[in-house]
Amino acid sequence: MSGVTGTVMEELEALMARLRGPDGCPWDREQTPLSLLPYTIEEAYEVAEAVETRNPVAWRDELGDLLFHVVFHSRIAQEQGEFSLADVVAGVVEKMTRRHPHVFDPNGERLAEAALVLGRWEEIKRQEKGESGGQVSVFDDINSRLPALLWAAKVQRKMAQVGFDWKEPSGVIDKVHEELAELQQAADTDAREEELGDLLFTLVNLARHLQINPESALRRATRKFQDRFRFMEQRLHADNRTPHEADLEELEALWQESKRAI
Repeated sequence: MSGVTGTVMEELEALMARLRGPDGCPWDREQTPLSLLPYTIEEAYEVAEAVETRNPVAWRDELGDLLFHVVFHSRIAQEQGEFSLADVVAGVVEKMTRRHPHVFDPNGERLAEAALVLGRWEEIKRQEKGESGGQVSVFDDINSRLPALLWAAKVQRKMAQVGFDWKEPSGVIDKVHEELAELQQAADTDAREEELGDLLFTLVNLARHLQINPESALRRATRKFQDRFRFMEQRLHADNRTPHEADLEELEALWQESKRAI
């Protein structure tokens, strides 16, 4: 299995140029970075779906779709005189080389553990921020438009790096119980929303202490729920019925059966 050749990337660039050209696709020609963005985000999540379901064919295809969007955005930027795909590639090669001195710098400190690599990575990023005018807050490099679980996880990792953290998971578990009690005592919708947010935030912190990705954990739980409910639907469809036609007691019995099966 060979690596990607320049010719292959050139073909992809040429295809994109044709799509955006005068005789190309009307839809592709009218796209802007903002109009394309929702589709780009969707493609990233489809890569995640393929990885989580361990489907190598879908994984390959979805990575191709995501790569197409990288080329698409780069082509629009090139047309606007901003940068080209070659600039994107050169930039990431330079940045990754700089951020891996333990690999590429003959005089760099050798790091044998992933945790040490992560700490060094953050240190290099802080140095880069200093070179570009200084960092006002530890949160400056966190994108608040991330999905809420990922945003919370990044914030909490930053807090751990400056020492504002629980030493053991047991402390976080105690905090979960405290936040749940406050949710139960909340008197109105606004208070319940705030307390539920605090509970979710603490659960994300617990996931970090347990070395679990909260986004992956929730996606796994949601997929499992869907699979079990589909099992229930199939059992009911075999009798020419739908879940709407079953009472709660029957649905609960089917749910328990699905848990044994899945």
